[in-house]
Amino acid sequence: MKHHAPSKCPVCAQTMNITNLRCERCETELSGKFAPCRFCVLEEKHLNFIETFLRCRGSIKDVERALGVSYPTVKNMMEGALAALGLDSEPAVEKDGILTSLSRGEINAEEAIEKLRRI
Repeated sequence: MKHHAPSKCPVCAQTMNITNLRCERCETELSGKFAPCRFCVLEEKHLNFIETFLRCRGSIKDVERALGVSYPTVKNMMEGALAALGLDSEPAVEKDGILTSLSRGEINAEEAIEKLRRI
C-alpha cells in the first residue's frame, strides 16, 4: 500500500523536503534535497476541489452541482486553491468581489468581514 508523503512537519508545520528517491524496478536510489511539487503540498480539500473543477471542465455551474454548494462557495474554494498554489489574485480585486457578493445578498455582513480579514 502506498501512502502520500506528508508535506508539513508534524512538529513545527514547516514544509518537509524529500531526501531520497528510489526506483522500484531497478532499485536505483538518488539522495539529495528535493522540493515537493506544488500540488504535493496542497491540503486535501484543495486537491479535491481542483480535481472536481477539472472533471467538470471548468464549468462553475457543474462544480456547484457536483459539490452541492452555491456559486459564492465555489468561488471561495477556487480562491483558496489559487492562494494555496501562490496564484491568488490581487487583494483589491478580491475585496471588490466580496463587496459585490455582500451587496447582492449572497453573503451577510459577518461573512464579508471575515473574508476581508483573510485578505
